[in-house]
Amino acid sequence: MKEIPRITEAEWEVMKVLWNESPNTASRIAQELADSTNWKLNTVKTLISRLVSKKAVGYDQDGKSHYYFPLVNEDECVKAEGETFLKRVYGGALKPMLVNFLREKKLSSKEIEELKAILEEGKAD
Repeated sequence: MKEIPRITEAEWEVMKVLWNESPNTASRIAQELADSTNWKLNTVKTLISRLVSKKAVGYDQDGKSHYYFPLVNEDECVKAEGETFLKRVYGGALKPMLVNFLREKKLSSKEIEELKAILEEGKAD
């Protein structure tokens, strides 16, 4: 499996735009993020440049325009980030993390049933 690069919180915002619609230009990405951030075009270009360096984003050039696209799959990045979080915060132990989250958030009956089904699927026996 290809190594997934470590993506910062700000870079995640750019990636979400690219996962949603690509290829995309830096200007268009900046427009997409305008409502949720106060980033200028140069900030977005810097984030894109970092993602290109990390090999998370690639691009095609058409004249002076660059069209950016993700080189990493969103699901793979989410999984890698979850594993990193689990190792960093909970020493890799899943049970303490689940207990902590479940004590902090009340779940609906439907959510509890969905979790039970997921746990049954993942049972090691």
